[in-house]
Order: sequence, then structure tokens, then C-alpha cells
Amino acid sequence: MSSTGGGRSRSLILAAMIFAVAMTFIDQTIVSIAAPKIQEDLGLSSSGLQWAINSYLLALAALFAFGGRLADTAGHRRMCGLGVIIFAGASALCGATPGGGIAEAWLVAFRALQGLGGALMFPAALAIVVQTFDLHSRGRALALFFGIAGGLTAIGPIAGGWLLQWTWRAIFWINIPVALIALVLIAVSKPVTDHRPAPMDYRGLALIVGGVGLSVFGFQQSSVWGWGNPAIEACIAAGVILLGVFFSVERRTESPLINVRIFGNRAFTVENIILGIVMMVFIPVFFFASVYGQIALGEKATTASLLLLYFFLGFVVFAQIGGRMLDRIGAKRPVVLGCALAAVGFALWAGKVTDLHAGGQVIYIVMAGAGMGLMLGQANTDAVNRASRYSYGEATGITQTIRNYGASLGFAVLGTVLISEFRSKITSSLIAKGAPGPVASAQAAKIAQLQGGNGNVASIPAFIRADFAGATRDVLYVLAAIMAVAALVALRGLTRGVQQEDENSASPLASEDPDAVGLYPAR
Repeated sequence: MSSTGGGRSRSLILAAMIFAVAMTFIDQTIVSIAAPKIQEDLGLSSSGLQWAINSYLLALAALFAFGGRLADTAGHRRMCGLGVIIFAGASALCGATPGGGIAEAWLVAFRALQGLGGALMFPAALAIVVQTFDLHSRGRALALFFGIAGGLTAIGPIAGGWLLQWTWRAIFWINIPVALIALVLIAVSKPVTDHRPAPMDYRGLALIVGGVGLSVFGFQQSSVWGWGNPAIEACIAAGVILLGVFFSVERRTESPLINVRIFGNRAFTVENIILGIVMMVFIPVFFFASVYGQIALGEKATTASLLLLYFFLGFVVFAQIGGRMLDRIGAKRPVVLGCALAAVGFALWAGKVTDLHAGGQVIYIVMAGAGMGLMLGQANTDAVNRASRYSYGEATGITQTIRNYGASLGFAVLGTVLISEFRSKITSSLIAKGAPGPVASAQAAKIAQLQGGNGNVASIPAFIRADFAGATRDVLYVLAAIMAVAALVALRGLTRGVQQEDENSASPLASEDPDAVGLYPAR
């Protein structure tokens, strides 16, 4: 690839940014695999273990908008490097968690610090890629960026399973060499981007951190406290209210954290709605597939996670196809087709999971991954393209906040569906085996909450495996329905045509006009 002005090879810059964000994607899933071992080794409580997993995702979701704004005002390269350093340092400290009474607080605190590092790093890295590549080669570049990054999300559980054979601490330490490579590549490639100094909107920051934090916390705790707990409803309601206040306040703020007028751009708004819907599927499916492999198929964690490789195969290949389609014909076709293909793939996969034979599911797993790869990066790229060159970090902060919000909602809703259906099926099975109704119900509730078991997959009774497969089938049907809704939104909401560069997009004031860039020619 050609070089960029003031910088080095575009390929080297792209590689640097991929290494930079790789850690954030791996960490979204890798810790869940190691959770039982971490709990056993450190003596964590169940709530402490959950916080060790959720504090990272919570901090990441709540601080993305802050990271995007800092990148646009303080410099993308500076914030990317700082984010990598913070993330790697926090990872090292997570891996060095001491035993005893301090272990729980230590791990939760430094997992949250990892989230801060990721929130600073990711918007800056994506903004660097967007500014490095022109509009009509950006689709291919970001397809590679999101394809590899998305694939790493799938690889997280697989890598975690292998690293656990050494020590659970290695799942954090693996981030250190990745960070060093990223920092070296950033220093060598010297990416050059435009940014515009501006004051920080601390009032907006407090509102969005509170709004996203409370509502995502409510989603996360729903599986622990139960949806009937008033505290869950209070957290989510308070979070939504704060986000509404944030939107209202930002419209009247001279230098806002987020210029909410960008939502006046129809394509930006529609793409973010699609991203929010799709992320209810994309992150949760890795967890459900891995647990299905362990419980229903009776495989060890390392073997069960290989199911995700098939998903990853379809995802990466079709992400590249989708990127080329975006550059050539625009976002609508790959996004609509991708959502539809994923919906069909999940539905057909659902029809096979109760056979308890992995081989018969492979083609449908690949199909679901292909659909997600075809559309996910393209929807994200098309949304970010709507911002001015001085607001790419801000736009990325918006899209990533919405993506994390959707993933949290998906985990909450789908986790409830899984447990509820699993409990119902076990109850029916126990009654069929002669157990009294109340006894069957109580025993089913106890079994349904275990999900990970004690790691001795050989001890799981055949009827429990079959019932869990049935519950997983129901979840996959819900995933198919969600992707069908996303396809319908894309079909009705997006406009055909290739996005055009507008001469105003280089102006600092371009972001004040939501329609200044991203206009589509009539077709």
C-alpha cells in the first residue's frame, strides 16, 4: 500500500492498530473460561468472581465516549499509546493478584483499569485507521481490522482453555507481549492524524458514565438478583433517565462530550440501531456455544471452544468480502445480506444442536459467522464515516458505547432465557422419571444455575445434556429472530449507493452539520 503523508506504510499503521486493539477483544471472552479456576485459586466469592468479569465490561462501556472525545482533542496517537500502556500495566497487575483477603478487591480494581485502557485505546486506534485510508479504500482496511478483531473475540475462549493448562495468570500476562509489539509498531509507523483541542465536558461525562454504568450494571445483575428484584428495575430506569438528561444537556452545551446532532444523520442513526441489535447476538453467542460444548456435548473447555473456530472461519472470510462490497456498492447490501444470512444460519444451527453431534452443526455455524462477518464491520465503518475527520474518535465512542450496551442487554435477556428454559426442561424430565413436582422444581432450579459444573463433564447425566441442548436451541432461535429484525431495519432504513466524500468534511465545523458528509447519489 502507498504511504501516507507524514507517516509510513499504511499497512504498517493498520498492523499497529490491530495489535493495539487485539487485547480488548480477547479480554471480552477469555476471562469467562478461566473464571472457575480463578475462583478456586483465590478463594473468591461468587459475587466477587462476577465482578472480576463484569467490572472490565462495565468500565469499557461507560468510558468509551470519554475515550473518543479525548482522542479527538488530545491526539489519536497519544491516546492510543497511553491506552495500550494502561491496559498492559493493568493486565500485569491482574496476573499478579495476591492471595488472601485483598485478592477480590485487587482483581476487580485492575480489571476496571483494563476497561479504562481499552476505552482510551480503541476509539483512537479506529480513528487512526479511518484517517489513514481514503473513503473508497477504507472498507477493505476496516474489514481486515474488524475481521481480525472479531476473530480474536472468538479465539479468546480457545486461547484461555490452553493457557489454563499452565496457569490462569497467563490469560492476563499474554497481553504484555501483544502490547509491546503494538507500541513498537506505533513508534515505527508514526501515524499522523488531525485533532482539535477543546475543553472536556465534565458534566456530560458524569451523566453518560452514570447512565451507561447504572443501566449496564442492572443488566449484568439481572441473572444474580432476578428480574423481579426492584433494584434491577431501579438501576435500569435510573440509567435510562440519566441518558435522556445527557442527550438534552448535550444539545445545549457549547463544547459537548458528544455532539448529539450527529444523530440527525439518518444513516448514522440507523447503523447504530443495527449495531445495538446485532451486538445482542455477537458477544453472547461465544459464551453460549462454549458452554453448550461443555455441558451438552460433554467436551472439555479446550475442545468445546473449537466450535468457535468454525464461526471465526466464516466471520473472517466474509468480513473481507463485505469490506470490498462496501467500497464498491455501499453499505446497504452487505449489511442486509449479512443479517439475513446470519438469521438463517442461527435458525438452521438451532435445528441441529439437539442431535448432540458437532459435525452436523459445522456448516450452519460457519454460515452464522459468515453473515456476521459480512455485515458487522461494514455497519460500523459506514457509521464512523459520517463524522468529520476531527470527530472520528467521538463517533467511534458512540458506536462502541452502543455496541457494549447491546451486548450487555443480550447477555441479560438471553441468559435469562437459557436458565428459564433449562430449568423448565429439567423439571419435566425429573417429573417423567417419577420425582414429585415440588422436588423436581427445586432440584431443577439448583441444576440450572450451575451451567459451568465442576469441570467433570463425564459426570453429567444424559438427560441433563439433552435438556441443555434443548435450552440452547431455544436461545439460537431467539438469536435468529434478533438478526432477522436487524435485517429488516437495514432493509427499510439504509439507502443504496456508495458514500461520497464531501468537501466540507475536512472542516472543523463539518461535524456541526450532520449531513455535511456521507451523502448518497441517487441510484
